[in-house]
Amino acid sequence: MNKVDVYSLAGAKKEGIALPKEFDGKVNDQLIAQAIRVYDDREHLGLARAKTRAEVTISTRKIYRQKGTGGARHGAKSAPIFVGGGVTHGPKGIKRILSLPKAMVKLSLASALALKVKEGKVIVIDGLSSLKKTNEAHKLLTKLFPPKEKTGKVCFVLAQENLGARRALRNLKGVTIYNYKNLNAKDVFLGGTFLFDKDIFTSVPKTKKAVKVEKKTK
Repeated sequence: MNKVDVYSLAGAKKEGIALPKEFDGKVNDQLIAQAIRVYDDREHLGLARAKTRAEVTISTRKIYRQKGTGGARHGAKSAPIFVGGGVTHGPKGIKRILSLPKAMVKLSLASALALKVKEGKVIVIDGLSSLKKTNEAHKLLTKLFPPKEKTGKVCFVLAQENLGARRALRNLKGVTIYNYKNLNAKDVFLGGTFLFDKDIFTSVPKTKKAVKVEKKTK
């Protein structure tokens, strides 16, 4: 089981925390690459469409007689070899949407998370629920990543109940914010260093209260 460092909101190092099994799996590079290919494809609409020679607005009469001109034989001006003519084998405006099975989506995310842990780019932050000001977040990043060190991208991953902290984080330069429930393999693989909200791993899921049903007696 992997253990990672935990820091307070003030940047003080605390006792480490054991991560869930999703962070402790095998790294499958091929699966991550396949997932990224699917996510990239779905981000592009792919609705480009070109008109054929039957659809362009141009005269379809024969431009000159068949024989006796000394030139090549031609028909209408709508042929693809003329400017303003139709396009041969152009895009049809049909999008083939790629998809991944749910099991592969989970496995690719777990594989990307395990890769980040292996690279030492996962840190847990305690107290993000009380983060109110951008200045506090800036001081935290300065302590974790001194200005002289090159850190690259930094991503905050927040628990569902602490999404209000986005107000203090959204104005920081070079910082991306994610909801833990919306993470995918592409975001993790290309995200740089990840700062996870501790409440993601320590909060107890809410359960529905049992409703007592009283049986009527005759």
